[in-house]
Amino acid sequence: ATEGKQEAPAADSNPSRVTQVKAGERSSVLYSAGQFFFEYLVVVSLKKMPDGRYEPKIAYQFPKRENLLKGQKEEEERLLQAIPLFCFPDGNNWAPVSTFPSETFSFVLTNVDGSRKIGYCRRLLPSGRGARLPEVFCIISCLGCFGLFSKILDEVEKRRQISMAVIYPFMQGLRESPFPAPGKTVTIKSFIPESGTELIELTRPVDAHLEHVEFQALLQRLSPDLILHIFASAVLERRLIFLAEELSVLSQCIHAVAALLYPFTWAHTYIPVVPECLLDTVCCPTPFMVGIQMRHLERVLEQPMEEALIVDLCQGKILRAVGDEEEILPVKLQNEMLASLSRHNNNNNVHTPEQVNALVSEAFVQFFVRLVGHYASHIRWGKNGPGAFQERAFCKALASKSNRRFVKKFVKTNMFALFIEDAEKSRIPQEGE
Repeated sequence: ATEGKQEAPAADSNPSRVTQVKAGERSSVLYSAGQFFFEYLVVVSLKKMPDGRYEPKIAYQFPKRENLLKGQKEEEERLLQAIPLFCFPDGNNWAPVSTFPSETFSFVLTNVDGSRKIGYCRRLLPSGRGARLPEVFCIISCLGCFGLFSKILDEVEKRRQISMAVIYPFMQGLRESPFPAPGKTVTIKSFIPESGTELIELTRPVDAHLEHVEFQALLQRLSPDLILHIFASAVLERRLIFLAEELSVLSQCIHAVAALLYPFTWAHTYIPVVPECLLDTVCCPTPFMVGIQMRHLERVLEQPMEEALIVDLCQGKILRAVGDEEEILPVKLQNEMLASLSRHNNNNNVHTPEQVNALVSEAFVQFFVRLVGHYASHIRWGKNGPGAFQERAFCKALASKSNRRFVKKFVKTNMFALFIEDAEKSRIPQEGE
């Protein structure tokens, strides 16, 4: 089980209702150090069916779990049933190939209670001669740290070129290592035939809330204006659909958009890459943030859909909008953020990805600080028990009319309600109490 704060239960149409953890727990993408790196490593390969089509199936699972209780066994079965769909979300039209560029992407499975598991995937062509089918190595973890798991998948891919048998001891060593604290490094010893023992260093970034994020992916594909339109839609918890052909582009960009909301958390259906068989998710009347491969664009546009923002990440443009996106955010703050984003855009080659992450995140965090940073002084504390948030006084405390107008809408969102709920419960006793 994980801890921390995150989610409301996902919408009914969320295909990711595949596992059930203890009710009442919410997991966050920020975790304590010291827990297991991952829950499973699975290899998903394509099996030919009698009708000639290929279906993704789990070919290998590590570790194999023994002596599971009935509830745990059912949970594991649901999880293992969903994984192949997300490893090959592009459907069943496959044919053996002799070259295939390997790609890295991730997906998120949301439990009924709102906790999340992340699947980190590397899709590659196994070594050999002639035409063959790609396979996916997928690491399932409760820990959100894309850079770290990409490096682990590099090691897995290197070993796959030698033999599957070399992967097992490496993953065993990793499983026995504690997850490092932010900024810290863990060293894994690994033996490779003919190369001897290698030491692999895995370092966590200092800023834990940016571990799963690459803002550069967004800046390279979208103008600052469009990023702010998307942010405005996300802040009001609308429906967002992102389109691209590459799975890596979809997962990177959607994780980046969700991270712009920090310190708030997207609390609705969230599927960075929607499997083909679940495309009707876009008919869902509740908020969602989903990624869909460009080849399904026509099918998506044909669906009976409530108002949604549809973003083409290939062309860097918005295909469908509600129409008021420019007016949602207070003008003065919007202009400051635009200036900040444009600055990073022009310096793309100057900053490291970590610097870009820090600078972009700072601009959005400041936006929230200016508008809602005074929330703590509007929680009324009784003698015992949780506090009570004074919403009217909180909104009235803002001098600017346009800021007040925005905040009155924002306080009605699920993400603000969850944030305040946590604040009301987490009173830090004052000195002398």
